[in-house]
Amino acid sequence: MTAVKPALKIATFIMLIWGCLMGVTVLLADWSTAQEVRAMVLSALVCLAVAVACMLLSRGPSIRMKAKPMFLVTAVNWGLLCLTGALPLYLGWPELSFIDALFESVSGVTTTGSTILIGLDDGPRTLILWRSLMQWVGGIGIILMAVAVLPFLKVGGMRLFKTESSEWSNIQNTRVRTVATQIGVVYILLTALAVAVYWALGMTGFNALNHALTSLATGGYSTSDSSFGQFDSNALIWAGSSFMLLGGLPFLLYVQSLHDRAWHIARDAQVQLLFKLVAAAALAMTVHRLLTGSSESFFHALTHAVFNITSVVTTTGYATEDYTLWGSFSLMLFVFLMFSGACSGSTSGGTKLFRFQLLGLLLREHLFKSLHPSGHFQRTYNHRPVGEGVLVASLAYLFVMLVSLLLFSIALTLTGLDAVTAGSAALTALMNVGPGFGEVIGPAGNFSTLPDTAKVILCLAMLLGRLEYMALLILFTPAFWRW
Repeated sequence: MTAVKPALKIATFIMLIWGCLMGVTVLLADWSTAQEVRAMVLSALVCLAVAVACMLLSRGPSIRMKAKPMFLVTAVNWGLLCLTGALPLYLGWPELSFIDALFESVSGVTTTGSTILIGLDDGPRTLILWRSLMQWVGGIGIILMAVAVLPFLKVGGMRLFKTESSEWSNIQNTRVRTVATQIGVVYILLTALAVAVYWALGMTGFNALNHALTSLATGGYSTSDSSFGQFDSNALIWAGSSFMLLGGLPFLLYVQSLHDRAWHIARDAQVQLLFKLVAAAALAMTVHRLLTGSSESFFHALTHAVFNITSVVTTTGYATEDYTLWGSFSLMLFVFLMFSGACSGSTSGGTKLFRFQLLGLLLREHLFKSLHPSGHFQRTYNHRPVGEGVLVASLAYLFVMLVSLLLFSIALTLTGLDAVTAGSAALTALMNVGPGFGEVIGPAGNFSTLPDTAKVILCLAMLLGRLEYMALLILFTPAFWRW
């Protein structure tokens, strides 16, 4: 317990914030619907009770934080957010089972965006707002994990991005708090900008707020069953593409660029690759659709191609059309984009582009040494040396990801799902994308008809992918529990 005390202090803070956000949602609630208000109030009280329990257990002076407790509390805190986040939905949404509420909460907190809810257009506005807030909090949560926690835990090659803000030797570390505050300010300002732009371009205030929260979080929860397709406006679609891209960029680089008054973000290798990937994929998709008989104009095809490609590569999950009907080439391109993800240190999920760049670096080194066995190859990324440990961790991440995809796909077929639904559900859950492929869980469908067993399996997959696999899997190794 002594070693876990610093982490429990974090859990206290997280549950207090969670309960306060529920309280804010109550203030914005439709007070004519007593069930929604009662659900939010009871859930907020549960969060505050958990916060008090964590505070009592963590009383005393702060001590040095070690890796093992941090692994445990990373998983426990995300689990707490998912469980308590499900309470308002379970208590307030008519006829919603706890499994469905938990699935919706896990999907929200992990910013996956898969949903089991039908009838969002006429659904409880208070709970729709709560869904969006869950994604918004989950978005900044993964940013802070990528900046301060995962490099410290040496997960998946994230040591490459280790900075002073990754030093957790003491829970009171001033640098950690400063960087977290600065990132939070940037996140809030970008969200406010998104609200203003969406509202100015024709969204109602309610739609503007919800879509701003989920755009920057690259979460994809919408206020309608037709997702972003409810807005018949090219201007709004381009604005949505822009804010999803902003959410897919490294937030620490926003802070550094503002602090140094320099365009650090434009010189980053991940950022450059992301923009090239989106541009190339969108152009290829547009040309393909026009050559295969589409009667729409070039600009209309480009608009929807850019939006849906940006949505998938940043793992947001919005859709303006059912892109699975665009042909086999489009389908395979979207599968690749689901794997890639955007930048590390952003709100997006997926493998992250830097790992593909590191694999390319490793391939170049292998080819170079095949030609020049005694030659010296300089291994750098963003002008920084890349150690052997970073490459090994990245390869381990990719291996675990592929094995997880195979095992979850097999497990889902055992629940009665067909191969396409099972495989795409496992992929979209592990990559935290949102919609899958096929008639059941594609962009035009949702996950409501899946059996409860499949939903529970997907909850685990969403958490596993969001926590970068190793941060959760290490808890199941016997060595972890030999303190």
